[in-house]
Amino acid sequence: MTETLLVEIGLEEVPARFVRSSSEQLQERLTRFLKENRIKFGEVQVFATPRRLAVQIKDVAEKQEDIIENAKGPAKKNALDADGNWTKAAQGFARGQGVSTEDLYFESIKDVEYVYAKKEITGIAVAEVLKAIPEVVGAMNFPVSMHWGKTTFEFIRPVHWFVVMFGSDVVPCSFLGVKADNISRGHRFLGQDAIIDHADNYAEKLQEQFVIANLEERKEMIQKQFVVLEQENGWIIPEDDTLMEEVVSLVEYPTAFAGDFDERYLELPEEVLITSMKGHQRYFEVTDQTGKLLPYFIGVRNGDANHIENVKKGNRKVLTARLEDALFFYEEDKKMAIASAVDKLASVSFHAKIGSLAQKMANTAQLSQIIAEMVGLDEEQKEMLQRAANIYKFDLVSNMVSEFPELQGAMGEKYALMAGEKPEVAVAIREHYLPLSSDGAVPQSLIGSILAISDKFDSVISFFKQGMIPTGSNDPYALRRQTMGIVQIIEANGWSFSFGEVLDNALRSIYGLSDGAQITNLKEEIVAFTKSRVLQKLQAYGISHDIQDAILHANNDDIMMTVKQAQTLSEHQSDADYKDVIEALARVVNISQKVMPPYEVKVELLETSSEKNLYTQGNHLATVWDSATVEEAYQALRDLVPYITAYFDENMVMVEDISLRENRLNTLAYVGQYILQMADVRKLITK
Repeated sequence: MTETLLVEIGLEEVPARFVRSSSEQLQERLTRFLKENRIKFGEVQVFATPRRLAVQIKDVAEKQEDIIENAKGPAKKNALDADGNWTKAAQGFARGQGVSTEDLYFESIKDVEYVYAKKEITGIAVAEVLKAIPEVVGAMNFPVSMHWGKTTFEFIRPVHWFVVMFGSDVVPCSFLGVKADNISRGHRFLGQDAIIDHADNYAEKLQEQFVIANLEERKEMIQKQFVVLEQENGWIIPEDDTLMEEVVSLVEYPTAFAGDFDERYLELPEEVLITSMKGHQRYFEVTDQTGKLLPYFIGVRNGDANHIENVKKGNRKVLTARLEDALFFYEEDKKMAIASAVDKLASVSFHAKIGSLAQKMANTAQLSQIIAEMVGLDEEQKEMLQRAANIYKFDLVSNMVSEFPELQGAMGEKYALMAGEKPEVAVAIREHYLPLSSDGAVPQSLIGSILAISDKFDSVISFFKQGMIPTGSNDPYALRRQTMGIVQIIEANGWSFSFGEVLDNALRSIYGLSDGAQITNLKEEIVAFTKSRVLQKLQAYGISHDIQDAILHANNDDIMMTVKQAQTLSEHQSDADYKDVIEALARVVNISQKVMPPYEVKVELLETSSEKNLYTQGNHLATVWDSATVEEAYQALRDLVPYITAYFDENMVMVEDISLRENRLNTLAYVGQYILQMADVRKLITK
């Protein structure tokens, strides 16, 4: 026989962004609990609203599975005495397993015999096991938690009711002083208590009390209501999955409605209108069939359609007030000159230990020119980049961005175009914030890409210079995200340049460092930090861990090249000769690893033909290396294998003659430097 299990935690309103993930966590923990306790079950359904997290599990067995367990005891030599009798150790083991010594037997593991006991464990009634569910719930963790009353235990929100049912029976248990019951609560304003007569009837009983407990069902209701509004009015309600998810998690009984606002507000930039509607009021915008924004908005009420006209009026009033403020800010900002806004940035702090936003812009401007030179911008592009770098933060002192911080960059682009700046400059101002996440869109313009890299690079250098380096999960200045943005942009553009060279130049000419040791240490820290972000990219590409490790330790600080090298090695992993290639290259690196540059090879000391041939191959690498593609470089190293094999077959490296020994080590190190630029092949697994 089977029954349905229902667990519902009734809470004060949970923040919308945590509703779905919290319910899924409850599902994961409950199913794991059942599996660990040998309880079979069937279909699992998750329910979630702002006021409840619930899981319904069908076909739960009424009894745990019986199992036979083979328990391992002491070794035979310790289990039997010299006369073949059971020792106290064996007798104690038998008692501990609930069997007699007659039930003990021996099995061998790696030629060593151990005593074993076979014991049958009879499953108990599931109703008894389920009494531990409060422990499962109590183990949940959340991004934000709180405690209330006199308890010190923290949970996402205060618990007001608790439902744990197995079929039609309430499981006797409690959580944080709230006893389990079969009484849930309906909609805060429209419903009453919902008496759950059976765990199967959970959703239906709540719906009677104006609660649609299923997230996807609420979403489908809203989408159908949107379609009706679109068809009745000839509108388009653009899809926004993020906003839809938030709205679905804010309501228990959704009713969509259409409101309007004065057409004069349409003179505001669309970004302002949409931000006012979405970001602050959780409204959806409305467009005509061509995509033109219309003076309407779509809201979703947490309730039914009664008195919906009053709801529309109230929402219209709130939105109008916000749009009126936005219009005032917009008109005031149009009077602002970019030069005066830039001057104000000198008194706006970027960070107390680093300096003002004006100083940050000055650093970024110089960095951008260094990078522009390395990626080959022409003079006209450099001029536009310089202009963008000189003004790109000016919108931060505008009224609009002060009121709507999420519009930074977007308003900079708008205001720059209004002031007569070139479109390339205006676009770069908006794009320098990109990407916004590890998988977000990168800048599409060349100038925007360089400005974005330079701005992020300045932040990383400035904070590292002050010793404010991310540790563990602590990254208050989002330096990991910014560095990942640098990697993404470089990869998207296919730019190949030495990160260390840019750093060395910048640290000396922009950040005023002259101490060689300090520059070297800072360079190494930032390059290592950047390479660790590259590893994230490689993981996303499915690159094996040994190749990631080999790339991390390569003598190469060219980000684009690093990614390509990892991909190339990954592509050749399945080659029939991969093992031979890597082992041969690793042998060269291993024996010459302690040799320091410059690698001076004395031709007159090359005695054998294999020595001369390997040195010739090293010269060939030196000639083609810088212009070779990564694939060509790999093939060049692959071609070395017979020369390396012959070299070690014919020559003893560590000979007594010091000059000969050093020359042979230098020959190997000369070749090895190119191998290590590809990867630290010693880290690669070839088994």
